[in-house]
Amino acid sequence: MRVEVRLFATLRRYVPDLQVGEALTLEVPEGTTPRDLLAQLGIPPDDVKIIMRNGRHIGLDDPLADGDRIAFIPAVGGG
Repeated sequence: MRVEVRLFATLRRYVPDLQVGEALTLEVPEGTTPRDLLAQLGIPPDDVKIIMRNGRHIGLDDPLADGDRIAFIPAVGGG
């Protein structure tokens, strides 16, 4: 199945060629979870604060479906 992955803010450093606003399209097996995607991309799960699937919040172990649009968002601080 194919999923689209977007990395925000500091998470883009794990895929150096990824431009701001650019999505990755990944072919993954059925049953893949966000945790699996993070492992494939070399991103520690602790670096991710929010996971969105098609605009809705999901957990690390929720199974994905073909065509899902996934966004990984880190914790963001400000001052």
